[in-house]
Amino acid sequence: MALHLRYRLWIAEINSDITILRIFEDYIESLSAKEAEPEVKSGIDHFHDQFKKFRAEIDDLRHELHLLKMKLGAYARNKVSLDYKAYKSDKHITLRKNYQAFRSHFEKLKKEFSRFEEKWLG
Repeated sequence: MALHLRYRLWIAEINSDITILRIFEDYIESLSAKEAEPEVKSGIDHFHDQFKKFRAEIDDLRHELHLLKMKLGAYARNKVSLDYKAYKSDKHITLRKNYQAFRSHFEKLKKEFSRFEEKWLG
């Protein structure tokens, strides 16, 4: 059940990240409609591309989390314990690594976007 709870929490965090990306995308869209210096336009294009890539990554990660969360739920419903063989074959370790890598990259993106916004727009 601990894994099931962890995955539910991660999915909730990812849903929050989707909201953050939507806000950033809306902001970028409003900026791209205005006249701007070439460096600002270049930054806007860069972040627009980054946001699209992160959204695709989020969707894939969230899908994998949902699948494994449902599988863990089925184990619990059927009163089957999750042994190491099943744990390893379900690739929980890989999912954890992918989630941690995503989390790190997303935090870097948010900081980078904040620095851009402060420098050019703030």
